Amino acid sequence: MVDPKNPSDLLEHALDTIGWDRNCSRRGFIKGAVGTIAGLATWHMWGSVGGASPLVIVENAESLIIGDPTRCVGCGRCELACTEFNDGKAAPSMARIQVTRNMHFGPSGALTGRPGGGAFGNGLSIPDTCKQCPHPVPCANACPQDAIQTHPETGARMVITEQCIGCRLCQRVCPWDMMSFDPDTERATKCFLCHGKPKCTEACPSGALKYIPWRDVTGSTLPRRSFTSFVAPEKLKSCLDCHAEP
Repeated sequence: MVDPKNPSDLLEHALDTIGWDRNCSRRGFIKGAVGTIAGLATWHMWGSVGGASPLVIVENAESLIIGDPTRCVGCGRCELACTEFNDGKAAPSMARIQVTRNMHFGPSGALTGRPGGGAFGNGLSIPDTCKQCPHPVPCANACPQDAIQTHPETGARMVITEQCIGCRLCQRVCPWDMMSFDPDTERATKCFLCHGKPKCTEACPSGALKYIPWRDVTGSTLPRRSFTSFVAPEKLKSCLDCHAEP
């Protein structure tokens, strides 16, 4: 049981919620702890993902990629095209687009893909893509190094590799689990729309992927995982300046 009057209990619970690695350094632990508490304390100011944002301070992307499960054949060419172009290797597990088959292994068994679709799933292949979230951008808010920024030409949210420290906080806060991680470089990565010419859409043989003008799809797409708001301590003051309670 968590004692709400005990700061240690609250801290332990907050870190458990985001899956923080307790084996990190003491300095990293304290830094993460402060950010976690701060993020949890300020989350109510702007509501859940997909809700109304009081103020847009990060420009929206110009475009995004959407997937049509009714046309996806599950071939995985998009995943290969993504990593071969961006990383020079065939590594579907770290692709910025993820294709999963929507199947249930028994009425109450393991699930792959999306919830719903009947007791045994509907068998559709689900191409999941980055939503290029509007402000507040969960992954960018969580990054303590300000390594997730907007592409200067497309406005896509992208990882500045040189600034990433591999803490993986961005992965933990993305509701759609669309942040990737390169185990070789130990750096995060995400869809940045291939500088405006996404290779996954070019590689798709069935037309299941479309590159369209940006629109907010965060409110119409169910999250793939539970998530917790996290605002890096370095960004907390600027967030409070805009999201202050009336």
